[in-house]
Amino acid sequence: GFLEHDSWITVELQQSLSSDSDSFTFRGNVTIPSLNSGLANVVQEPLTEAELDQLKNLARQNKFYRLKATVVYSYGAKSQFITSNKACRILQAHLKDVLWISLDPSGFVTGITDSQDNAPGTVKCTQDDIYQLAETQFSTDVLIRHAELAPVPDTASFIQKVEREREARERGEVRDNRGFFAKYWMYIVPVVLLVFISGATNQDGGK
Repeated sequence: GFLEHDSWITVELQQSLSSDSDSFTFRGNVTIPSLNSGLANVVQEPLTEAELDQLKNLARQNKFYRLKATVVYSYGAKSQFITSNKACRILQAHLKDVLWISLDPSGFVTGITDSQDNAPGTVKCTQDDIYQLAETQFSTDVLIRHAELAPVPDTASFIQKVEREREARERGEVRDNRGFFAKYWMYIVPVVLLVFISGATNQDGGK
């Protein structure tokens, strides 16, 4: 699943640490020099004491941590995605997460999802999950998911072939080299059968 025209993108990450506000603060930048290679350079800011307290408070309330990802393409266009996870899972994963970037065959980003692959499946955080967090900075892996092209029937070639045959017939270039009987058997056979049946009927009448 490689792109025909390789390119680069940057992704700015902003986080929301409040369940009752739409305000986002800067978290870091992801630079992908080649979408085909998928190698990414991730630079992220450490969380402040206040931000860590907000994250732990979200976990206590069993609320969601939201991440806004702004994609900037090499030619200046931008697109934006928002992904969310339970704050509890982020603490359980010790701030380790995976950023999945989905691409269409043209190299446009169709989705960005943040997940915690190594977090346990428990629903709520324990006191240990909240108070034993030693990390202050996210450790993020970036994985690129290329869309697979489905096979497409070659209708254009078929239509061109039909058109060439039609034009050849109109110009008289297509010749039928079959024998006389092979060409007209569907007309000859019924006549022969009719003559045979008529002859048999006449013979019966003569008796």
